[in-house]
Amino acid sequence: MAKSAILALEDGSYFVGKPFGAEGETEGELIFNTSMTGYQEILTDPSYRGQIVVMTYTQIGNYGINEEDIESADIHVSGFVVREAFEEYSNWRGKKSIGAYLRERGIVGIQGIDTRALVKKIRERGVIRGVISTVEKDPLKLIERARAVPDISEKDLVSEVSTKEIYHWDQGPWELGKGYIKFESEGPHIAVIDFGIKYNILRRFRNEGARVTVVPPEIAVEYVRRENPDVIFLSNGPGDPERVKAGIKLVKEFLGKKPIAGICLGCQIIGLALGGKTYKLKFGHHGANHPVKDLRTGKIEITAQNHNFAIDPESLGDEVEVTHLNLLDETVEGIRHRELPVFAVQYHPENSPGPHDSYYLFREFVELAGS
Repeated sequence: MAKSAILALEDGSYFVGKPFGAEGETEGELIFNTSMTGYQEILTDPSYRGQIVVMTYTQIGNYGINEEDIESADIHVSGFVVREAFEEYSNWRGKKSIGAYLRERGIVGIQGIDTRALVKKIRERGVIRGVISTVEKDPLKLIERARAVPDISEKDLVSEVSTKEIYHWDQGPWELGKGYIKFESEGPHIAVIDFGIKYNILRRFRNEGARVTVVPPEIAVEYVRRENPDVIFLSNGPGDPERVKAGIKLVKEFLGKKPIAGICLGCQIIGLALGGKTYKLKFGHHGANHPVKDLRTGKIEITAQNHNFAIDPESLGDEVEVTHLNLLDETVEGIRHRELPVFAVQYHPENSPGPHDSYYLFREFVELAGS
């Protein structure tokens, strides 16, 4: 009999499919991503910590896995769900199949289920907790386990993915035939506070000529006092921003004293430090095709997104301006302090692969050094 895998959900439903990746069980909150490509970057994005990712595109793994297209040193998704996974990949940079990659890293996946029905359920109900198993064959037992999965807001996920030591970054963007370019720079010094940093954010800063140092959140206040960087940058990361007390403390400590910028979780942390509130979205924003309007210029950007929480615009005081707006649901996508050099966006301007409409933001971040 062919092996099977079960995806069981807290609402009492379950899907039976085929296993791919590692054998075993995994649990987490299910979210869906609408990107057609970039599965390797998605798997290695620390912002997905604690989540089972469902890909809406039907065929995943076509171009395999290579040694360069990673956003961190490891896979961070709790599990992976696809309609059809390809073991026979075709790409000149490919080194292994997606199934082999998941097996190497101990990540449980399931394929061959109706991902359209699953995504429809998530859209209608909202984020749902689930369990994937290749060993337990009783779906009722798995449903009970799914109901016991902790809410992502109860977990300190940032501590699981952030760096434990300070390091300097010298790698720039990728070039055909050369790979990732390394170069020295005497530009502004950016202190990147790591809540789950993606490598391509660091690469884009290097491309703008900045010197980049990555700092653990727990010692960020001490580091900034000692090293006096030109800009404090708060990175992306997983989980509930209200749990990231070290980040909120950092922003409050240096507000008005240092330029401060952020992306994604960093944007939410800045919003909280400025007196705002955040809330959890029904099913989050995850994909490479979200239209965002820059309210300062009226221009529309196609953006990449990966977040479960958003800033409540009604909670922001008069001193904070909303600079960017999501055109799908009118959620906040960017904020700026009206008087102080503080600016952040909710989406991912660095995304690779993905739209490049928002690369200009890294120039704006670096230019804060002159504020």
